[in-house]
Amino acid sequence: MELSLVHPALKAFMCGSLSGTCSTLLFQPLDLVKTRLQTLHSTTQPGSARVGMVTEFLSVVRTEKVLGLWKGVSPSFVRTIPGVGIYFSTYFSLKQHYFSEKSPGALEAMLLGAGARVVAGVCMLPVTVIKTRFESGRYNYSSVLGALRSVCQTEGPRALFSGLAATLLRDAPFSGLYLMFYSQSKNALPVEISSSSYAPLGNFSCGVLAGVLASLVTQPADVVKTHVQVCPHLYKRTSDAVYFIYKEHGLCGFFRGAVPRCLRRTMMAAMAWTVYEQLMAQFGLKS
Repeated sequence: MELSLVHPALKAFMCGSLSGTCSTLLFQPLDLVKTRLQTLHSTTQPGSARVGMVTEFLSVVRTEKVLGLWKGVSPSFVRTIPGVGIYFSTYFSLKQHYFSEKSPGALEAMLLGAGARVVAGVCMLPVTVIKTRFESGRYNYSSVLGALRSVCQTEGPRALFSGLAATLLRDAPFSGLYLMFYSQSKNALPVEISSSSYAPLGNFSCGVLAGVLASLVTQPADVVKTHVQVCPHLYKRTSDAVYFIYKEHGLCGFFRGAVPRCLRRTMMAAMAWTVYEQLMAQFGLKS
């Protein structure tokens, strides 16, 4: 099939999937370390040293070898390749439908990003649950399909949608805020940069800034989501996980794993958008 005959939304899906694949492979270790940090039980000895990102990173390498840092990369790929594709194709379709003649403003960009993320998040939630469990190190799943089958048989299909509220409370605001910060910072770039060979670097820098801001705002929801998906038997409601985290760790508990998540989400989003926009430009489409 000639690319010229492919529907623009499908081209956006292809560009998004490729950009997501590259970024997932590079930054999976950060996601694994983030999940491990968030699911650590509180120490019984007051004043015990807190486990940090580097300590957990070295612990994984020591006990599971270097390849252990990529544990969960299979469900990450299963989730990311279609998930990011769905996000970008939904975003492109919404933008073309509502803003074909003008660029969206700050609030409109936030709604675009949030709407596209809700669609992708709901579609890919079962794989997100499996991915989180793979990374936690508490489940001995051999494959993604085997994990899906095991959860359905032992916990019921409903378990595959555990943490839906927390996931959407994390992902929709993140994508909305990210797109708002990203589009506004891109618009602020001098024409000399945005129209030159330095445009990809400028876009990447805008992505990094947007990623840091959006990650920090949505970190508490990410911690809650991880707890609910790893230990669904402990929490009947999302509010139960919120209460447990606060009781055990205080407010600081809602920012566990913030550093690796911030690094990963920032770099992944910046790379994904940079690659996506360059590929869309190659297709002659306005992203």
